[in-house]
Amino acid sequence: MGNRLSRIYTRTGDDGTTGLGDGSRVPKDSPRVEAYGTVDELNSVIGLLLAVPKLPKKVAGCLTEVQHELFDLGGELCIPGHTMIRAEHVAHLEEVLDEFNEKLPPLKEFILPGGGPGAAACHLARTVARRAERRAWTLARAESVSPELLQYLNRLSDLLFVLARVLARHEHGGEVLWRHQRGKRGKQASSA
Repeated sequence: MGNRLSRIYTRTGDDGTTGLGDGSRVPKDSPRVEAYGTVDELNSVIGLLLAVPKLPKKVAGCLTEVQHELFDLGGELCIPGHTMIRAEHVAHLEEVLDEFNEKLPPLKEFILPGGGPGAAACHLARTVARRAERRAWTLARAESVSPELLQYLNRLSDLLFVLARVLARHEHGGEVLWRHQRGKRGKQASSA
């Protein structure tokens, strides 16, 4: 365990750099900092989702476990060469995803983000997870990133999509389906 912060501000970042877990300093907008910063944002959005009242206990338990794993994943990104996310983490996400998904009806239409406060927050978490994955891939093109970490973020966004469907059905009775307008608005605009 690292040192605990007794003072929140250190002034060491006033020059546009930040310290990594190995003691090295990098620009605050480096690909590594962008990657673990986005993972931190994702963890915060999941915290917001967990604050939604009356989440099903199984969903809340799953998301709490994910938060702990995201903290480890962020630590892995913060310490070059360090590995914390393993193949069993990815396999567990797949198992949980399959378990939640098998109870849902097949999806035949695109769905809109929404369907209740929990479902909407879950969709927001899903989009941040996708961005975290993109930031991790940007880093992986320049530095070493474990394939399991990249797989974890990919599976997590899939899990969040499925959980959003679960929550939409729990809160609203179903998903909000996208309706293709087939150019109706375009025709109205052109006739004006």
